[in-house]
Amino acid sequence: MESRAEASSADAESPRVHLAARIEDAVHRLRERNGRRRGLVPTIVPFPGYGGDGWLRVLGRVVLVRPGRRAPDRYTSIRGWRSFTSIPVRDAEIHVRAGGSEHVIHADRGGVIDSRVEARIPAGWGSMLLTLEGSDAIEAPVFVVDEDVDFGVVSDVDDTVMVTALPHPLLAAWNTFVLNEHARRPVPGMSVLYDRLTAAHPGSPVIYLSTGAWNIVTTLDRFLSRHLFPRGTFLLTDWGPTTDRWFRSGQEHKKASLARLAAEFPGVRWLLIGDDGQHDEERYREFADAHPGNVAAVAIRELTPGEAVFSGGRSPRETHEGAAPWVYGVDGAELAGQLTALGLLETPRA
Repeated sequence: MESRAEASSADAESPRVHLAARIEDAVHRLRERNGRRRGLVPTIVPFPGYGGDGWLRVLGRVVLVRPGRRAPDRYTSIRGWRSFTSIPVRDAEIHVRAGGSEHVIHADRGGVIDSRVEARIPAGWGSMLLTLEGSDAIEAPVFVVDEDVDFGVVSDVDDTVMVTALPHPLLAAWNTFVLNEHARRPVPGMSVLYDRLTAAHPGSPVIYLSTGAWNIVTTLDRFLSRHLFPRGTFLLTDWGPTTDRWFRSGQEHKKASLARLAAEFPGVRWLLIGDDGQHDEERYREFADAHPGNVAAVAIRELTPGEAVFSGGRSPRETHEGAAPWVYGVDGAELAGQLTALGLLETPRA
């Protein structure tokens, strides 16, 4: 029989889950139980993943839907608030088939799928098959980076490709929970810039890195597709409490994601694109200092005076030291001119 001392030692060694996380878990369990009683069934919302030589990163979310009704995808337009009312299914078991191999992975406590599996498929856009609870397999897109590719794009979303004027509280809430993607505006010239970048560097990965919630991936995917941005992978985060704090840190999410990309693709030099309204410059400077060989350049989109007011001002422009060049511009056209001068873009034909 275990002694009190041994029990106390075991309790001390096991991590204590934060109160906020325990409350959130209880709410999710209640909603899932009530949803299943109403006849809702679990389904997978696949997100575009990425991979390299012999491995794939599987991304998605497991939620409850009505029988016979598919989960929202990049072809279904919905208002923002509906993305946040879906019922997540925690710890769901998913079977992954790709490149002749099969794996079993699990969703996390918020229903989010984020797992790495060993599989080999051709470079470029491909697909995996995901199966949940014996249901029909769902195809999940994945972009595999060829070993010879040495260039990639990491882009912020808010006020970099899409005008949102975050983090102004009321406007942010309106943009996130009320509007659908039809009412959002792209930043002028950015889709042309990204298209030129992917044309100049065939096979290069495009990563959209944001502090936004996983709930809005399909909305962002539809918005970017409608405005002719190149398709890419979304690295977002799960809003709300974690096992050790009240709220998840968006900036730590960006920092960790950049470090992971450097480790997964040591031969890729990234063009880091962001804006001067939040913390992009600080995060990119830290990454460039820590991984100078993984940064081709940093491009910062300057907010308009009106956007800067809504976003709480601009970060002061600093003199950046190091090997990676920094360029600034108010839109995609200005940034394109400077990136062309750096040799990262081909000179457009007359």
